Amino acid sequence: MTPLSFKITVAIASDFLESFSKIPRKKQGKVMEFITKFRSNPSSSGINYEKIIHAKDPNMRSVRIDQSYRGIILKPESGNVYVLLWVDTHDKAYQWAEKKTYQIHPETGSLQVIEIEETKYGTESVSPQKEQMLFDDIRDRHLMKLGIPEIQIPLIRNIKTSKDLEKISDKLPQEAYESLFFLSEGFTLDDVLRNSEVTEKEKKVDVTDYEAALDKPDSRRRFHIVDDDLELAAILNAPLEKWRIFLHPTQQSTVERDWNGPVRILGGAGTGKTVAAIHRAKWLIQNCFTHPKDKIFFTTFTRNLAIDIQENLKKICSKDVLVRIEVMNLDRWVSHFLLKNGYDYKIDYGNQSNQLWHKVLDMIPSELNYDLAFYREEWERVIQPQGITTFEHYQKASRVGRGIRLNRKARKLVWHIFEEYRILMNEQGLREPDDAIRDARLLLEQKKEILPYKAIIVDEAQDMGPQAFMLLRQMVPEGKNDMFIVGDAHQRIYRHQVILGQCGINIMGRGNKFWVNYRTTDETRKWAIGLLKGVNVDDLNGGIDDQKGYKSLMHGLFPELKHFNSFQEETEYIGQYIEKIKKETGSINEICLVARTNSLLKQYEEVLQNKGFDTYFIHRSEPEDRQANGVRLATMHRVKGLEFSNIIISSVNDRIMPLENSEIGSSDLVVQSEHEMRERALLYVAATRAKKEVLVTSYGKISRFL
Repeated sequence: MTPLSFKITVAIASDFLESFSKIPRKKQGKVMEFITKFRSNPSSSGINYEKIIHAKDPNMRSVRIDQSYRGIILKPESGNVYVLLWVDTHDKAYQWAEKKTYQIHPETGSLQVIEIEETKYGTESVSPQKEQMLFDDIRDRHLMKLGIPEIQIPLIRNIKTSKDLEKISDKLPQEAYESLFFLSEGFTLDDVLRNSEVTEKEKKVDVTDYEAALDKPDSRRRFHIVDDDLELAAILNAPLEKWRIFLHPTQQSTVERDWNGPVRILGGAGTGKTVAAIHRAKWLIQNCFTHPKDKIFFTTFTRNLAIDIQENLKKICSKDVLVRIEVMNLDRWVSHFLLKNGYDYKIDYGNQSNQLWHKVLDMIPSELNYDLAFYREEWERVIQPQGITTFEHYQKASRVGRGIRLNRKARKLVWHIFEEYRILMNEQGLREPDDAIRDARLLLEQKKEILPYKAIIVDEAQDMGPQAFMLLRQMVPEGKNDMFIVGDAHQRIYRHQVILGQCGINIMGRGNKFWVNYRTTDETRKWAIGLLKGVNVDDLNGGIDDQKGYKSLMHGLFPELKHFNSFQEETEYIGQYIEKIKKETGSINEICLVARTNSLLKQYEEVLQNKGFDTYFIHRSEPEDRQANGVRLATMHRVKGLEFSNIIISSVNDRIMPLENSEIGSSDLVVQSEHEMRERALLYVAATRAKKEVLVTSYGKISRFL
C-alpha cells in the first residue's frame, strides 16, 4: 500500500459506539476489521462511499460492512477528516442518516449533530399577542453564543416552561440544553456564559474546518480522534464505557490545566468526579511529571474504592503510565510506611481498643455525671481529629460541634480518662488509625524524607479527617499541580469532617464544581436529594455547599417504594421484580440488591438462591468481577463507587435505617444529628448507583426516612 503523503484525521462519534454495542457479536468483528482498514487509508478505492439520497447533510456517506450492514461516515468535501457516525443494518442505517446533519457552530466552533426533521415544529408562526415564553429576555445572539444552532432558535422561542424544555432535551446539542437548563433554573446569562467558558471576543470560526472543530471542548464530549489501533481496539471492546473517552468540557478544563496549587472539585453523585480524578492522574504523568522516576500518589478512604480506581486506571493508561501512579487507600499506605520505618505499635481498628475503653470507663470519677457514650464521642470528635496529646492542648482546643459544654475543671477531670486510655494502649503496644497517621506525619517531618510523589490525587475527600489531610500535605512538596482533591459532603458516610485550610492546604481561588449527573435519571436524582432536604452540608473548607443546578440529563421512572407486612412478602416481590428484569433484558447481572448490613445480605442471598437465581456477593477489599453471573449483593458502604442499571434497596425499616447504635441514643443532640445525616447519606449513595431504576422495599415498621 502506498504511504499517505498527507495527514488523515479519523474520529469516532459516541453515537457510533452506542450503535456498535447493539449489533451481534459476530458482526462486531467485521466492523472492527473494516475500521482498521479504513483508518489505514480512508480514501482507498476499496472503500465504496455511497451518497445517501434523502440525507439532509451532503457530507454524509454510507460504506459497506458486509451484505447486510452499513456504516455511516461524515466525509466533508474539503480537508482530510473522516468521522465514523453510526453502524446498523442497511435500511436502519439509512433511516438514521436521513434525519441528521452535522454542522460547525459559527459561534462556538464545535461540531454538532442536529435532527433536522424534529425542528420543523419550532418554526410555526405564533400570535403577536402570544403569552410569555421562558427565554423571551434572551437575545438571539446570546442564544447563539450558548451553542444553540441557528435553525433551532425558533424552537427555543416557543418554550413556555421548564417541563417543555425537558421534553425537547434530546433534540438539542448537549451544551445547548445544559445552558438553557441553567437559565431556566435562575442563573444569570453572565453566569451561564462564564460556566460555558464563552467570552465576548471569540476568533472568527471557519465553519468548513472540521479538524479545528473536532478539537473544541464541546466536540470532544461526542467525538474522539483515534490515534492508534490498540486504542481503537480498547474502545470497541467496551463501547458503553464512554467515560474512558468522552469528557464534559468542565471536566476537560479541570483535568487538562496547570493549577498553581491545590485544587478542590465538588459535585453531586454521578457528576464524574472520580472520572476526572482518574483522567487527571493520566494527564499529569503525560504532560507535567514526565521523568521516569516521577510518581503520583492516588488515594481514597477505603481499600475497596482504591481497588476499583486501580481497575479503572488500567482501562485508560498504558503500562508505562500506570506504573508511575501508585493507588492505595491512606490507612494501608500509613501501615506500610511505618512498618518500613520500624514502627513498634500495632494499628488497631477496634478489636482490642474497644475492650480497653470498657476498662477505662470503670475509672470515671464520681463527680462526672456524663453518660458513658460521652467520653468516646469526645475522644473521636475532639481529641483525635486535632491530634491532642497534652492537657494544655486540650484546655485550649475547639469543641465546636459538641452539644455538651465543659468548663476548665470538667476538662481536667475528663482528661484523666483519656490519659488512662493512652496508658493502656501503650502497655498493649496499640495505636488507633488516627494515631498512626499522626505518627507517620511526624516521622516524615523529623526525617525530612523526600518521597517520590510529585502530586497527590484524593478521591472521596469528604470521608477523610484533618489528620489525614495534614499527612497528605506533608507527603508532597507545595507547588503547581501538587494536590487534586475531589469530594461531596452529601455522600459523607463516615464520621470525618475537615476544613482544608486548617490542614495547610490553601485552595482559595482554585476550585470547580460539576453540575451534570451522567449516571442516574433525573427522577432518581430528585428522590435522592429529597432524603437530604433541610440538611446543611459543608464544602470541605468551612463553607456551605448546595445542589442548586445539580441536574441529570436523562429521564426515566421515579423510584418505586414498596412496603410489606413481612420479610417473606418483601422477598416474594423482589423475586418477581428480578424475574421481570430478566425477561426484559435477558440478564440479571446489572441488578444490585443493597442492604444496610452484611447479615441482612446473607439472608437475601439465601432466599434468592432458593428461588433459583444466581448471586454474586461483592465483598469488601476486592473489585467486582463484571464477568460473574448473578444478582449483585452489596452493603450500602461497599456499593459506593459502583454503578448498576437496577438498584434494589431492601429492608429500609425502622431500627435498620437509621441503624440503631450508641450514637442514635446519645445524650448529645449533635451526635444524634450527625448519625442521622450519615444514615441518610448512605441511602442517598445507594440510590444514586442506579443508571435506570430504583426499587426501595421495606417490611414491618417502615423507616422514618421514607
